[in-house]
Amino acid sequence: MALEDICSFQENRKWLSASSVEGAVHSFHMTDNDSFGLRRRGNFETTPEAPLHFFMPNSAPFNPRSLFPSNQSATIRRPFPLAHGTTTLGFIFQDGVIAAADTRASAGGLVASPTVNKITPIHSHLVATSSGSGADCMLWERLLTRELRLYQLRNRRRLSICGTAKLLSFMLHPFKGTDVCVALTLCGWDKGAGSTDCARRSQDSSSLMEDSSSVAVSSQGDTNSGPKLIYVCSNGARLQGDVLSVGSGSPYAYGILDSGLRGSLSKDEAFSLAREAVFRATHRDAYSGNNVDLFHITEQGWKRREREELKDEYYRDMKRKAMIVEERKRLTGFKVPT
Repeated sequence: MALEDICSFQENRKWLSASSVEGAVHSFHMTDNDSFGLRRRGNFETTPEAPLHFFMPNSAPFNPRSLFPSNQSATIRRPFPLAHGTTTLGFIFQDGVIAAADTRASAGGLVASPTVNKITPIHSHLVATSSGSGADCMLWERLLTRELRLYQLRNRRRLSICGTAKLLSFMLHPFKGTDVCVALTLCGWDKGAGSTDCARRSQDSSSLMEDSSSVAVSSQGDTNSGPKLIYVCSNGARLQGDVLSVGSGSPYAYGILDSGLRGSLSKDEAFSLAREAVFRATHRDAYSGNNVDLFHITEQGWKRREREELKDEYYRDMKRKAMIVEERKRLTGFKVPT
């Protein structure tokens, strides 16, 4: 009954008898486009054992234009407000790209799930961190994975990270201004071999191409290889950078990343920095928390570290603070009075 209240079925419910349903079936008209090439039967047979009543809600015929916003269309009010909260981040250092995210899925003030995967592998050299509506992010990640796989099968090479971001931006742009809420950060590595193979195929197809131009194409493909970090929003915006953080906890994560990120970080130091940034964000942001997922993307592909609980990072932080206090007491000679 609660679902009926939300969907406003109580106002529009209509109980039909079996005879009225039978008459509606006899008067139903199917066009040739809807018959799928099958021969239609002239009459329909009904049985007297049919149920006495059917519940059939009033529904208007589907209109594809209703998916897109228009000035004339009325706005449908949701039965409850949608609130989003998360912490995702990614940064580039000397050994590749680090992607990190928490695992809490929130629905307003409710923790919907504490173990959600907010980092989704797209292919062997690309992962995407998601923030926004969970259903929308899952849908568009699946669509993007399908399109990239089809591109690879047709062209025998992977689409570049910049091309992937542009493709996703074009796919999301028609939904600008709607309630679609998707914010994906593409963290990946473009291999120079893919661009070189593309240049080699173009050189084989056109034998009249000069050697100087082919060398220029190959050198241009090599410059596009390496780590990439691109943010794509549901309004079609694209942002590329070396450090990106998205979500309600991103201001706190940026504070840790700006103070500790440098290009000469080792692999363990980069993991520790990403873990601490997510931990500080979840400590201040109630919509983020529980665990942290870490991915490392290199030229060989992505690798996932084992999921870690943030409470372990909390205890380590408290231990570090206690050691700092003890060291200050020892240096200053301060004694606690008894």
